[in-house]
Amino acid sequence: MKKIFFLPPIPTLLISIPAYGLVIYALIDENVNPVIAYVSYFLSAYALVITVTGIISAVRFARQGIGEHPFVRKVLAIPVVSRYLRDDMFRAEIALYQGFLINLFYAGVKMFSGIYYKSVWFATLAVYYILLAVMRFSLLHRVRKEVEVGKNKVSEWRRYRLCGIILLFMNFALSGIVVLVIRQNSGFEYPGVLIYIMAMYTFYAAITAVWNVIKFRKYGSPVLSAAKVISLTAAMVSMLSLETAMLTQFGAGDDAAFRQIMTASTGAGVSVIVLGMAIYMIVHATKSLKSGNWKGEAVYDPYIGSGR
Repeated sequence: MKKIFFLPPIPTLLISIPAYGLVIYALIDENVNPVIAYVSYFLSAYALVITVTGIISAVRFARQGIGEHPFVRKVLAIPVVSRYLRDDMFRAEIALYQGFLINLFYAGVKMFSGIYYKSVWFATLAVYYILLAVMRFSLLHRVRKEVEVGKNKVSEWRRYRLCGIILLFMNFALSGIVVLVIRQNSGFEYPGVLIYIMAMYTFYAAITAVWNVIKFRKYGSPVLSAAKVISLTAAMVSMLSLETAMLTQFGAGDDAAFRQIMTASTGAGVSVIVLGMAIYMIVHATKSLKSGNWKGEAVYDPYIGSGR
């Protein structure tokens, strides 16, 4: 099974790229041969699996190969670029700034759309993005004040708990989005081939979010842990959005009951996971602050890992 589903980088790329191209062709062309269509579905499913299992090795392979190019070596010699690629903490801080600005922009656009079109749908989405921006801003404020992340555990646990509380309220906005999608039998729509680009980005964001949650456990920092939980939450909501767009574009629009069942099931699953993470963050941070075990004993957290 490992030889079939865990391929080296080059075979992964040689199989995945043509498979994705073939399934896009099969979905766009209404007169495609049924045999070609079913073959493309099978190959794209296999390509998705080997992409998920081989994405990290493929990226490492690409970085090592590209890194030998003269122009790339000059770029890597720039201190900021070199630090971004080699310093996980610096990269995490940049990601917080990036996510904060994007969430703030999205919140403004959705809020304007909600007021202009008098749409509860856009207003609910605006609340969701505002809460994401607030959480990221709270963590940015802590990171900017901290000389070294992971040193002031009292402050970081408080930020960690605050993010859990905001995540709890954000779950209400998320539940509202799911209810609106089900009641209005609507969802997200992407014109043309943009849906395929969004699909690739969504899977990339989900894989990266899961990987970062695991990776940043070793730093023992509640702030960094909270940042990665936020990214994981955003990735799960993106998966829900992608599902509604897929159901709209690929034939489930005629079957309202099927769309509602699928959206309700996925939405409920995402809401339960977010609710569980929020409650865990609040409870665990409160216990850590009361017990004071961060002062001298090793602390273990499934999101953070071992630390002092």
